[in-house]
Amino acid sequence: MRSLTTGRRDNAPSRWAYRFERLMLTPLFRLFLRVVVPFVVVAGAATVWLSDADRRESLNLAVSDLRREIATRPEFMVSAMTVDGASQGTSEDIRDILSLSFPTSSFDLDLPSIRERVEELPAIASVAVRVRPGGILELNVAERTPVVVWRTHEGLTLVDPEGNVTGPAISRAAHAQMPLIAGEGAEHHVQEALRLFSAAAPLADRVIGLVRVGERRWDLVLDRGQRIKLPEQGAVEALDRVVALNHAEELLERDIKVVDMRLAHRPTVQLTEQAVDAWWQASQMTTGTVGQ
Repeated sequence: MRSLTTGRRDNAPSRWAYRFERLMLTPLFRLFLRVVVPFVVVAGAATVWLSDADRRESLNLAVSDLRREIATRPEFMVSAMTVDGASQGTSEDIRDILSLSFPTSSFDLDLPSIRERVEELPAIASVAVRVRPGGILELNVAERTPVVVWRTHEGLTLVDPEGNVTGPAISRAAHAQMPLIAGEGAEHHVQEALRLFSAAAPLADRVIGLVRVGERRWDLVLDRGQRIKLPEQGAVEALDRVVALNHAEELLERDIKVVDMRLAHRPTVQLTEQAVDAWWQASQMTTGTVGQ
């Protein structure tokens, strides 16, 4: 009987196949094949395609046309602007500094830049800018609230509690309800000035205003040419003492020109010229009488 020899098939993978299979089991290699290789191929193809100047120009024109087509669609057009929360004068100032022409595309409006430009106005504390449905550019403005009138060499200006100049004052009569301050650097001490005006409330019908002296301290100016000189420190307490003394002894109803409180331990008064003359004549008469 003839014996048949049959060859056995070797199912073992080749060396290179084995190594490839081992690499495919590595997560980093799979990531390289799935992400890095396609990216390099696409980037290379794009680089080759964009290396031609005519192609680049055609692509830029196509992108520009597409952007223009999208930007000029009716739903992206802004046709008007509203300013809410601002006075008429401030609203006009806002429109003047922005100088926007309508209709315009919302893509052409730089809202952060618009907000910054509006907040540069002295009268503006803050502003919120948005494009609301219907193609309206909306500005919600919070104006600064002035509390005092500041007299300077240039004229009258309005100042808020933080010392920000909000704008010019038309006249003193137009803001008669606001207290008056004057002097170099007075606008930086509005809070202290308000406390002094509050302390001087019993003298309100006689108070003209506060003057900042030497950028260090205040003088309270009253009618009839009277002045109360206050110290650099403890000005409110010193004014309280004067008000109490006036209530008890009617100090400011006398012929006194200046009440000097700069030295807390030694307050002094300065008489008016008429009072000094009267005192001098009285002393001379007394001297003459004694001499006789």
